[in-house]
Amino acid sequence: MTYSENLWLFFVLILGIIIVPGMDMIYVLASALSGGRRSGLTATGGMMTGGAVHTLYGTLGTGFIVAFAPRFFVPVLVAGAAYMIWIGLSLVRSSITVSSVETGRLRSGWTTFRQAVATCLMNPKAYIFVIAVYPQFLKPEYGPIWMQGIVMGLMTVAAQGAVYGAVALAGDRARQTLVGNPAVTAWIGRGAGMLLIAAAAFTLWEGIS
Repeated sequence: MTYSENLWLFFVLILGIIIVPGMDMIYVLASALSGGRRSGLTATGGMMTGGAVHTLYGTLGTGFIVAFAPRFFVPVLVAGAAYMIWIGLSLVRSSITVSSVETGRLRSGWTTFRQAVATCLMNPKAYIFVIAVYPQFLKPEYGPIWMQGIVMGLMTVAAQGAVYGAVALAGDRARQTLVGNPAVTAWIGRGAGMLLIAAAAFTLWEGIS
């Protein structure tokens, strides 16, 4: 397999992983629904930042960290799932609506960005992905590992930006139709929270199994 073919295969794989609805996508959608386009795109930027960090982790892991990851993997998995469940419970208990957001209770851009980065970094599925997949694509015969990691990182961030950005814009359009329907909006937020809890529980079970 040539290096170009290797990159195309990685791109198809990473795009497929990102398109599958999960905790990251749900957070971006919830941010766009509650705070509009700006909040959704800010959350997208946070996910892209988290994706870059995952790439760094995967690249380093190929050379060194993977040898020590097994002993730390389960604690990280449990902590990440617990954090996602906590966020999900917060959304389920929340009564935030689109109409009330306009009055000034909207989260700041920095809070949205920070929580998006944390959501991405503490997503157990992402750690499973980098540990299982990155060593298959980072190969010495294709050149320096760090340079390959940069290319794969740029591809990952670009795919996240395209997919999650589209989700954010779609959520913003949906938000315009929900103004004046606070009950519907509240239930959407609670539904997103329940999806987060379910996704966290599933990935925790999958990882431990």
